[in-house]
Amino acid sequence: MTEPVRRRPEDLRSHQWYGTEGLRSFSHRARTRQLGYLPEEHLGKPVIAILNTWSDINPCHVHLRDRAQAVKRGVWQAGGFPLEFPVSTLSETFQKPTPMLYRNLLAMETEELLRSYPVDGAVLMGGCDKTTPALLMGAASVDLPTVFVPAGPMLPGHWRNEVLGSGTDMWKYWDDKRAGLIGDCELAELENGLARSPGHCMTMGTASTLTAAAEALGVTVPGASSIPAVDSGHDRMAAKAGMTIVDLVHRDRRLSAILTRDAFEDAVTTVLGLGGSTNAVIHLIAMAGRSGVKLTLDDFDRIARTVPVLANVRPGGQTYLMEDFHFAGGLPGFLSRITDLLHLERPTVSYDTMREQLDGAQVHNDDVIRPRDNPVADEGGVAVLRGNLCPDGAVIKHISAEPHLLKHTGPAVVFDDYRTMQRTINDPDLGITADTVLVLRNAGPKGGPGMPEYGMLPIPDELLKQGVRDMVRISDARMSGTSYGTCVLHVAPESYVGGPLALVRTGDSITLDVEARSLQLNVDDEELEQRRARWTPPPTRYERGYGALYNEQITQADTGCDFEFLARAGTVQDPYAG
Repeated sequence: MTEPVRRRPEDLRSHQWYGTEGLRSFSHRARTRQLGYLPEEHLGKPVIAILNTWSDINPCHVHLRDRAQAVKRGVWQAGGFPLEFPVSTLSETFQKPTPMLYRNLLAMETEELLRSYPVDGAVLMGGCDKTTPALLMGAASVDLPTVFVPAGPMLPGHWRNEVLGSGTDMWKYWDDKRAGLIGDCELAELENGLARSPGHCMTMGTASTLTAAAEALGVTVPGASSIPAVDSGHDRMAAKAGMTIVDLVHRDRRLSAILTRDAFEDAVTTVLGLGGSTNAVIHLIAMAGRSGVKLTLDDFDRIARTVPVLANVRPGGQTYLMEDFHFAGGLPGFLSRITDLLHLERPTVSYDTMREQLDGAQVHNDDVIRPRDNPVADEGGVAVLRGNLCPDGAVIKHISAEPHLLKHTGPAVVFDDYRTMQRTINDPDLGITADTVLVLRNAGPKGGPGMPEYGMLPIPDELLKQGVRDMVRISDARMSGTSYGTCVLHVAPESYVGGPLALVRTGDSITLDVEARSLQLNVDDEELEQRRARWTPPPTRYERGYGALYNEQITQADTGCDFEFLARAGTVQDPYAG
């Protein structure tokens, strides 16, 4: 960035709390003395909120308590005053029925905390799947200068002589166990080797996809998204973020200057070129909506046809993990290979243009980050489907599917909910074969509730033993970004609200054609209308509490699963502090 700028103390937002005459400012200063701070430590300086999603039960973020100290170090060095705030921790590994149910709750908490306290800028600390979009959604609604600090991927897993990818190899070896290929002893060893350090999943799962999207948006310091959580470089990155936010406050460069239409298009390009998680579709649409940008499924499909997949990182790629990606050049190296597809004149938190930010970026391993003439796939890793089974759209990560299933017609076997599916999937009376199309409903935003990651439906044990490792699976659920297979997801509208998925019956023929971007239920319209007339809504999931608010306000997958009252346009006044 250009020469340092210093705002006058009276121009800082925190001045309303600390610098005016009157009883309230006197009280605020007195209570700050109660906290043990000297006047010269904070008066007239940018007050920086550090929103930390650390907790003892979130392994992705268990190191963020230490990283917050590095952020504070950077803030102090740059002449700011840091204050750490604990906010909700959304742990993908433990929170049920799904942390997606609580993404909007963290977004609300972020928004209201930043609005109601005497802060001039924010550093957001997250990384596990839902924390990145939640924090940025809330911050976008407040529009202060903001920097995001990604939690970073964990170290690669190890078992015997194999390098393991968390999540991806969990699914693989669990299927091997059900197929009788490994036993309890091997599984116990895998438990100890699958996830062996703090940090989020080290595959190109949802966490790595969303932190890469945040870097592509321009809200992290350069290269931040792929630094391993336990690398000393991660500490240095956190300190740099602390220094950067103070500079942003002095420049009054707010989040709205960063989160533009061009930035979101570049984030979509990045996600698709990385072969990233399907979950990014929902989250980027929601994040864009909070920023006043209308992003749609059609944007994803349009951009997917222009960008190749260059990241050879599991599960979309075949070989590498995030540490390999980082040392191959990280996101700056990756973006340097698709600059013709990006908007390079937009600002980031660190530079006046993305072009400056990428100046000098290089790739150091052409097999990890492929050149354009040797891509992992010729077009982006996510396809958007349309048809009478998904009139508002569905998505599939087709680069993680068996190619022979990308055009497939087969008979449906329908499960009304996930518990029923778990209980009956191995029932031989269902007659499931490799050609069957497995259908799960009532797993969407309202039906799940919270749209859990149920979309990678298990293949029956007997088929696994026969060597079958993929089948066509369709649901209104999501799936883990670490998952793989021919899984059609996010069917909208969901079955719980009467979408066409609610009308499918076991035995119906369904056709998937990814090249044609089509998902079709092969039942005539008259029969479907008769079924619709007989359909009755399922019982309400929640009668009170947050769940009731969620059920009343949640939107469908194609529009980002935000709350309607949060996604709507409108202004909110800053509180009167005097």
